Amino acid sequence: MLKSLAEKILGSKKPAIARGISLVENESKQAGELLKLLYKHTGNAYLIGITGPPGAGKSTLTNCLTKILREKGFKVGIICVDPTSPFTGGALLGDRIRMQELGIDEDIFIRSMATRGSLGGLSKKAKEASEILDASGKDFIILETVGVGQSELDIAQTADTTIVVLVPESGDAVQTMKAGLMEIGDIFVINKSDRDGSDALGVALRTMLHLKMTKESDRQIPVVKTVASKNKNVGELYDFIILHKEYLMKNGKLAKKRKENLLKQINLLVNNKLENKFWTAGKKKELEENIEKISERELTPYDFVDNLFYSGN
Repeated sequence: MLKSLAEKILGSKKPAIARGISLVENESKQAGELLKLLYKHTGNAYLIGITGPPGAGKSTLTNCLTKILREKGFKVGIICVDPTSPFTGGALLGDRIRMQELGIDEDIFIRSMATRGSLGGLSKKAKEASEILDASGKDFIILETVGVGQSELDIAQTADTTIVVLVPESGDAVQTMKAGLMEIGDIFVINKSDRDGSDALGVALRTMLHLKMTKESDRQIPVVKTVASKNKNVGELYDFIILHKEYLMKNGKLAKKRKENLLKQINLLVNNKLENKFWTAGKKKELEENIEKISERELTPYDFVDNLFYSGN
C-alpha cells in the first residue's frame, strides 16, 4: 500500500500527496515509512518561508508570488501553517479561501496545517510535508506561517529563503527587532505600502539592517515595498528571491545551510524518539503517584527525574 502511495506521489497525483501529508500531520506510524521511500527523490525543490504578524497580507502575497512562479513554468507547493486549533477552525484558515483559484491548477498543491496548539512540532511537520511536495516534483515550496514567536524561528530553520512581511501599522521597527525577526529575514517586505508610515518603516528597517552588517557581511538584505492586493512590486520580490537563491548556490552556502537544517531536523527526530521511548507506562504511573509530593515540596522535581533514570520501569 505504501509503495503504491509513494509511486503516486512521485507521479504528482494530488489525492496521494494529500494522503501523504495527512499521515504526517496525524503522526501516523506509516508516515515514517513513507518518508523513507520518498527521501532519495527529495532535495530538488527550493523552499521559501513567509512569516509576519496576522493581517500583514501574507496569503495575498503568496497568491501573487505563486502566479508569477507559474508564469515562469515552475510547479509550486504551498503549506500554510496556522497556530490555531483544528477543532475550532479559526479565521486564519478561512483566509485561504482567496487561494482556491490556484487549487484548480494541476501543478499547484495547497495545504493548510494547524499546529494543534503546539509550536514544538511545527518545524518537524512542515519539513516532512515539504519533503512530500518535493518528491512530487514541485520546483518551489512556499511555507507560510503567522509570526507568533517560535513558529517563525522554526520556519527559518526549514526554508532556504525566509521572507519577513510587515505592514506600516504593525508597530515600530524596534518592536520588530525585539521579536527576533531581524535575525531570520533574508528579505524584508513592507506590504500595504500605500498606507501612511511605510516610508518611515522602510528607513528604520534599512538603517537597522545596515547597522547589523559586520565586516564579514557580503550581502545587503533587501527591503521591498509591495501592495499585494494590487499585485504591485511582487515581481520585484520574485527577482530578489532568485537573486538570493543564486547567491546561496554561487557561494556554496545553500548546501551548507541545508546541512545545518538537516542537523537540526535529526536532533529533533532523536529527541522525539528518545522522549517516546523514555515515557513507558511505568514511568507515567510513577509521575502520577509522585506529583502530589512534588507539588507539596516533599520531593524535588530534580530528585524525581534522577530517580526516573535509574528506576527499572
